[in-house]
Amino acid sequence: MSAPITDDDLDDLERDFVSRLRGRVLEIGAGSGENFGALHPEVAWTGLEPDTARRAELATRAREWGHAAQPLDARCEAIPLPDGSLDAVFGSYVLCSVDDPAAALAEVQRVLAPGGRVVFIDHVAAPPGTLKRAVQRIATPISARFCHGCHWDRDTAQLLAAAGFVADDSRRVRVRSAPFGPVPVVLFDGHAPLGPPESAAPTAEPLP
Repeated sequence: MSAPITDDDLDDLERDFVSRLRGRVLEIGAGSGENFGALHPEVAWTGLEPDTARRAELATRAREWGHAAQPLDARCEAIPLPDGSLDAVFGSYVLCSVDDPAAALAEVQRVLAPGGRVVFIDHVAAPPGTLKRAVQRIATPISARFCHGCHWDRDTAQLLAAAGFVADDSRRVRVRSAPFGPVPVVLFDGHAPLGPPESAAPTAEPLP
């Protein structure tokens, strides 16, 4: 098991992953714009944020960073953008809080161009049988109610794999925390499938 890292180490990793994005990029659950400093200058950014107060601050900070697009008032489960209209989607500490992660990831895949990039950073469930996992299980009903829907015991890496996203660089780290031990975090840089599965391909019409 790898040694725990510091919050500063995690910040450096997060900036590295976010800086890889290019093209037409949607940030889901963009909050108040904490990730602007890590984005590459060539990114055409759009943000999605359902919280009214956060979205107002996000709009102000977006303009300060030179992003003209107005943040979207929507949830991840219903992204108001056309199919295949984006080169990349990313989110930091978002998938832990959506109501329906499977529906949210299906929407992410829908709005991405085939093979489009995804970057997600999230805290995840600790291994079964550990003290941290027990604490997460106890804390989740409280955090889900009072911390913007956050589920401490959600396994984001497993959700991404189940949704069909392919990992190009996936790292699981432990971040120092007290008093219940390190917090497990996953950093995922991957891509959407290049096309529909063969079973979904249209059946050729029989010859007359």
